[in-house]
Amino acid sequence: MTLTYSDEVAVARAENRAIVALESTIITHGMPYPQNLKTARDVERVVRDNGAVPATIAIMGGKIHIGLSDSELDSLARTPDAMKLSRADLAVALASGKTGATTVAATMICADLAGIEVFATGGIGGVHRGAENSFDISADLRELSKTAVTVICAGAKAILDLPKTLEVLETLGVPVIGYKTDVLPAFWSRISNIPIPLRMNSAAEIAAAHRMRAKIGLAGGQLVANPIPLEAEIPADYLTPVIEQAVAEADAKGIATKEVTPFLLARIVELTEGRSLVSNIALVKNNARLGAEIAIALKEA
Repeated sequence: MTLTYSDEVAVARAENRAIVALESTIITHGMPYPQNLKTARDVERVVRDNGAVPATIAIMGGKIHIGLSDSELDSLARTPDAMKLSRADLAVALASGKTGATTVAATMICADLAGIEVFATGGIGGVHRGAENSFDISADLRELSKTAVTVICAGAKAILDLPKTLEVLETLGVPVIGYKTDVLPAFWSRISNIPIPLRMNSAAEIAAAHRMRAKIGLAGGQLVANPIPLEAEIPADYLTPVIEQAVAEADAKGIATKEVTPFLLARIVELTEGRSLVSNIALVKNNARLGAEIAIALKEA
């Protein structure tokens, strides 16, 4: 079997309990040890405190781990050379027995294989700035059009070209649902100047839409954009010049492909003196909370 389940997730499956998938790149590529381990444990605790079971997903020893034990989580957090896995390299990592952390796209694939319908993350990947020349577009967007998982995020990461990201999602037929908002959240900021196509105000509504997609045979998942809590947000007018500086530095250094996002996020942490990291952690917890509510609602839908 390629899939292996933690004891906690195995019991939840047997009892037909609500499960929320969690990605692992935030652990290996998002922040340093031991803060990454503490954050991972805290996010899992938020899911549990809200009535669901967390399933942090990672590739270890030729297996897709659906849920990690505490020792496995600690081991992953201490692995500096873990692969950053998407659809293209997931099978290679499994076949070669390498350790890998799952991006949004890879987490969706693994969650779907395990029958998990809800996945909470921070922000999705999208269309990078200058993509009209670089063609740098995250595999997350196409995965949302293929794999039937409802993904909760705080919008696409603000380092991206948000209007183009939303346009690609529309072209791919991905429903982008604002949770209690009429505008697209911008990751660290609650609002952007971009209207969001759909709005829903409850976990039950989102769960009903997920079920309806399956009923009428629509492929793909849903993207739920959940604004960062007000007390944790960083205003866009403060962040915009910071992001522009980080992007300019990445361009000057020739940083590209999978290395762009980790570099930009780390540089923005430095330029904001840690403020962006505090906000990042807050928004992930907020998404985990909503993910638990939607997973429970799906059991009742």
